[in-house]
Amino acid sequence: MPRGYKSKYTDKQERKADHIAGSYEERGVPETEAERRAWATVNKDDGGGKKPGGPGRGAHTGHPAARRGGERGGRASASRSAADRSASARKAAATHKRNAEHARQD
Repeated sequence: MPRGYKSKYTDKQERKADHIAGSYEERGVPETEAERRAWATVNKDDGGGKKPGGPGRGAHTGHPAARRGGERGGRASASRSAADRSASARKAAATHKRNAEHARQD
């Protein structure tokens, strides 16, 4: 269980943390570590829980952690040759076609 009180977090922040933790667990991260990372991500995005005496609606956060995927995703693809990417695309197209035909038969 992560340290600290979670009562100051909004329902949306708790749902967000649950979703992030679940994603980590699907990738094989232990439950306690997944939960720790999830709350760290929520804190990074939203600046922690609700502040005492503040209004019900917070300022826009920009979701910095959610934007990191794009900066990482291009590297693997950029290191592959055009022929490799093209072959992968052909294979995917064939799979999509095969799956569509299978779905029509059901």
